[in-house]
Amino acid sequence: MADPSTYRPSPGSIPDAPGVYKFRDATKRVIYVGKAKSLRSRLNSYFADLAGLHPRTRQMVTNAASVEWTVVSTEVEALQLEYNWIKEFDPRFNVRYRDDKSYPVLAVTLHEEFPRLHVYRGPRKKGVRYFGPYAHAWAIRETLDLLLRVFPARTCSAGVFRRHGQIGRPCLLGYIDKCSAPCVGRVTAEEHRDIVNDFCDFLAGRTDTMIRRLEKEMAQAAESLEFERAARLRDDLGALRRAMEKQAVVFGDGTDADVIAFAHDELEAAVQIFHVRGGRVRGQRGWVIDKIEEMDVPALVEQFLSQFYAEQAELAQDAPNGGGVVVPREVLVPELPADADALAEWLSGLRGARVQLRVPQRGDKRALAETVARNAQEAFAQHKLRRAGDLTARSAALSELQENLGLDTAPLRIECVDISHIAGSDVVASLVVFEDGVPRKSEYRRFALREAATEGDVAAIAEVVRRRFARYLKETEGSGEQEQPETTPGIDPETGKPRKFAYPPNLLVVDGAGPQATAAADVLGDLGITDVAVVGLAKRLEEVWLPADPDPVILPRTSDALYLLQRVRDEAHRFAIRYHREKRSKRVQASALDGVPGLGQARKAALIKHFGSVKRLRQASVDDIAGVPGFGRRTAEVVHAALAEGQQ
Repeated sequence: MADPSTYRPSPGSIPDAPGVYKFRDATKRVIYVGKAKSLRSRLNSYFADLAGLHPRTRQMVTNAASVEWTVVSTEVEALQLEYNWIKEFDPRFNVRYRDDKSYPVLAVTLHEEFPRLHVYRGPRKKGVRYFGPYAHAWAIRETLDLLLRVFPARTCSAGVFRRHGQIGRPCLLGYIDKCSAPCVGRVTAEEHRDIVNDFCDFLAGRTDTMIRRLEKEMAQAAESLEFERAARLRDDLGALRRAMEKQAVVFGDGTDADVIAFAHDELEAAVQIFHVRGGRVRGQRGWVIDKIEEMDVPALVEQFLSQFYAEQAELAQDAPNGGGVVVPREVLVPELPADADALAEWLSGLRGARVQLRVPQRGDKRALAETVARNAQEAFAQHKLRRAGDLTARSAALSELQENLGLDTAPLRIECVDISHIAGSDVVASLVVFEDGVPRKSEYRRFALREAATEGDVAAIAEVVRRRFARYLKETEGSGEQEQPETTPGIDPETGKPRKFAYPPNLLVVDGAGPQATAAADVLGDLGITDVAVVGLAKRLEEVWLPADPDPVILPRTSDALYLLQRVRDEAHRFAIRYHREKRSKRVQASALDGVPGLGQARKAALIKHFGSVKRLRQASVDDIAGVPGFGRRTAEVVHAALAEGQQ
């Protein structure tokens, strides 16, 4: 593990200007690319105390060996350069927007002499135009079946196309007029491409033009007494209208917009996007990502827009006819990023016309944004539960842990300890419990550490393990007193419920490597506990360390066992960070009361607890403050005067 201080640039050497930066590892491979309004401010943040960094940011900076940057003139240039570098170097720590499932799309192979329409799943290819994605493949096939009577384009594979060309007879679709049969020369390549272009125009939202044209041709055929052709055009119009009815109308004014929403926690995020064209929802798509840094919604918006639309624009440029417009007139997001103007300018450049980037405030657009947000939350919840809720996967994970760690039985109860602090202040710890691979949140515990607060994470881990298992020994021994021989160990005789620390885990996981695992095992040995296995899970390479072993156990990256350990560790980290933020917030709030005569720590805490925040305390009257237990009127007047003076 590299020490970031060994390659930290001198703060004065980093320009205070917009730019793009690259972190490289010891082999000179680019492992992360980012952009910033101020390179100096952004890069300095990576070299803060490691304990205060996001877990994956900490992993990135300790894997890096150097950092370099390029200054640009504007934020728009930075957006484009960042995307180009991510595409060129494929850094392992950059976010990848992977679909949470492989959505089917309708693909049109415009690069072929006779373009083909077909349902497709998988990565985008050059020279192919895509419509969707759709929620279900059958929805595409139903729509395609309706439209083929109006746009009889080829849908067969290359092998079928060649075979019917060789035998000189069209397939069934050619006989029932749902294919123009270019394989046997019924239409030329140019005529077939016109049919395909009309099909693409219709799906792209230019429906009114197509409807008016068919209505005009139907009227002309009727006037010319061509009743069979008029009837055929009437049926075509009916097919087009039925196809349009299958797409939900959300905006009556024919708006073109992309509506985007996010759901996230400290470690992952889900994004959903609804594509609205001509007032109708034409497609929906979703991704789930790992967060490399601490990111709020505005930062997620900026990152997603820059990657998604840059990639779509590149694919459209590779298509033979330009692939259509990839950026709509409006992009609706939950919150605007800090550089919203620069982002809107960049999107306008991709579109070739003005693009509005805004947050919907009312009406139909706000309602659709809320629907997209619910979809994002549901997708995120499903992602979290997909593997956790799979009984087979959980059983496999527990069996793998038993085998790889040499345990006597599968670890049906797993506990994990994590430490959280900033530069040794407000040191706290969390203990989370998983039973049968599922969180048991009612048994989560948190610890405020004092004894080991200044001695480092190893001492902190030891203190938490000592406190947790000393309590376990006390509660199990206390239930076996002679005057109550029939009492079950671990059960409170008064309530009949399990005591809080009455059950030991089969496996204790600590966040860290060998030293942390050894410290925890030593504490258990001192307490005489020999039936609890201990491992450390190191974030750097996700290595599993056994106490006193010189080498780690390496679990396959795709194994259910490693996934379960990561999930337990991440949950402990989340719980510890939450507690740390609560303590730090209370301390910061209480600091506003420093210097007020007659107030010690207990009284400060009582005021914050009673009013909830310093802001509400400032708004309180003398009588309100005097109503707090332990406060008289004279003390209340002193507090009120001090806070009023502090606002001036």
